Amino acid sequence: MEAEEGYKSGFAGIVGRPNVGKSTLLNHLMRRKMAIISEKPQTTRNKIRCILTRDDAQIVFVDTPGFHKPKNALGERLNKAVRETFSEVDTIIFMLDGTQTIGRGDLFIAGELSRLETPVIAVLNKIDKMNGDQVEAQMTVAGNLGDFEDIIPVSAKSGENMHALVEAIIELLPEGPKYYPDDMMTDRPVSFIVAELIREKALQLTREEVPHSVAVQVEEMEKREDKDLIDIDAVIYVERDSQKGIVIGKGGRMLKEIGTRARQEIEPLLGEKVFLRLRVKVEKDWAKRPQMVKRLGY
Repeated sequence: MEAEEGYKSGFAGIVGRPNVGKSTLLNHLMRRKMAIISEKPQTTRNKIRCILTRDDAQIVFVDTPGFHKPKNALGERLNKAVRETFSEVDTIIFMLDGTQTIGRGDLFIAGELSRLETPVIAVLNKIDKMNGDQVEAQMTVAGNLGDFEDIIPVSAKSGENMHALVEAIIELLPEGPKYYPDDMMTDRPVSFIVAELIREKALQLTREEVPHSVAVQVEEMEKREDKDLIDIDAVIYVERDSQKGIVIGKGGRMLKEIGTRARQEIEPLLGEKVFLRLRVKVEKDWAKRPQMVKRLGY
């Protein structure tokens, strides 16, 4: 794969503690929904590669789970995914929530990053909720966390200052080839994105009633021969019978609502009408069982 003269390409890892806005940032950069969003910590469980291609550069963003102190096998697996990212990217975007006190979780990540030779850009997010003095104060605090190439204040939600971030990333990338075709936006199969959209709706609708022990697997996705319709069969896994009852809801109403909301986002993604069948299964304490965590794709 030959590189055009002056063309830049490389990998940029997005890291930060849970809920600082990593997935929102990625979705804004890609101008479409690639990663799911929830107020619950550890919503992102897999590394998701998304490709931003320009005439002068190609950035492969790697969205990672929130780095945290693990409590079970799932947590250990998520942290392992983050550490693997550190070793395979050309630059790291270290995200901080400007509206919150920069604390122990941020210090923990900054300590991990200080051991690397990979250049790091600190990104102070959520400036749309801050005034100028607050931004300046938080920028000073962020600067004390480590030796960063740059500290860039942004709003992942509104897109403010996003262009400056992209330019700063490209500045740090080496000259190289296009790793992916111009029209490719992610290296994940469509079934993965579909499963994630279903999981997002389950998390959003059940809120505090079902903790983070929800997983989704797409078992079948096939286009009907006789009409423009895609049949999708998916299973929502929970850890306890009580959680199964909550996800199904009275008279199946909750499960139907999860399916309806998920379908509204899956259809634009696939460009066709979808018939979505959802089932709920119990896998007792799956997040504590390494083999089950692996089987469910984490």
